[in-house]
Amino acid sequence: MIRQDVPYDAVGGEGHPVLTAAAVADAVGGTLEGRGDAPVRALAPLERAGEGDLTFLASGKYAPLLARAAGAVVLVSPELRETPGAPAARIVVGRPHEAMLAIIPRLHRPVRATPGVDPTARLGRGVELGEEVSVGPYAVIGDGARLGRGAVVGSHCVVGAGVAIGEGSQLFPHVTLYPGTSLGARVTLHAGVRVGSDGFGYVFREGRHEKIPHVGRCIVEDDVEVGANTTIDRGSIDDTVIGAGTKIDNLVQVAHNVRIGRLCVIVSQAGIAGSTRIEDGAVIGGQAGLGGHITIGRGAKVAGQAGVFGDVPAGETWSGYPARPHREALRAQGAMFRLPAIIRGLERLLSREAGEPPAPR
Repeated sequence: MIRQDVPYDAVGGEGHPVLTAAAVADAVGGTLEGRGDAPVRALAPLERAGEGDLTFLASGKYAPLLARAAGAVVLVSPELRETPGAPAARIVVGRPHEAMLAIIPRLHRPVRATPGVDPTARLGRGVELGEEVSVGPYAVIGDGARLGRGAVVGSHCVVGAGVAIGEGSQLFPHVTLYPGTSLGARVTLHAGVRVGSDGFGYVFREGRHEKIPHVGRCIVEDDVEVGANTTIDRGSIDDTVIGAGTKIDNLVQVAHNVRIGRLCVIVSQAGIAGSTRIEDGAVIGGQAGLGGHITIGRGAKVAGQAGVFGDVPAGETWSGYPARPHREALRAQGAMFRLPAIIRGLERLLSREAGEPPAPR
């Protein structure tokens, strides 16, 4: 159920696409220096690039590595065009990294599912399938679920009753969408994502932890991408919402009633406690922990491993544990690192006053 019908300049003997340096230069609007017929079959980092590889040089820090890229085709910024080395061709372009991104789809076109429902898939009553939908092996689609045009449900996925999946969205294998979940258009959920599970909510009563029923929804808006094995809980009474264009890395926990705005970035292993608000354009670093019922302001940045227990104002960068404005956190950390030397100095001073021999350093 897959196809890879993509036009290229040429195709190599093993079916891999092959470009030329001239074709790359034309595609990125760069100036070609060197062999226009030099082949480009793959991408490689500068230190490992060789014949048939495309790489880039955008920073003088990495200029010495160009000497290793003999025979490669190199996208290079104008200020580094004279860097010593022997690539097969140099393509001078203003933003080499961005130019590289423009070529990746031509060399590594993603494999796309062929429309159709695998015979092993199970569809409940009243399921609505849009045009060109693909449902993979052993997927389970619950009663009344709706899949928009071009949606892809990978193998062993479970789509709960009444779930809505928008046009062009893709579920990689083993994704689970609980009832009460709604996905917008062009949403990508990587393997093992769980969306709409109950949040962690209990009341201690009569000698036991009594579960709080979760009846809110989990709404994922358009153009969101969620990394492998991330979990997003449904709301308890309110809804959990992931705003349009937000990107969430692998192994992130989003608790009940959290609302994440548009175009946010949340990096791996971050944990977001219940009822937290993250406003548009905020960035949450890896392994950061956000306490519940706080607000991360618009465009704010939370550094990796920060522990946040209060509101972060819009546009500010906070770090540390407990988190505070970044410069303040750096000063506090610097002072802490100086403490051992200060303590040793005090000990020597006290020893001299007491007439004792100085302690060894």
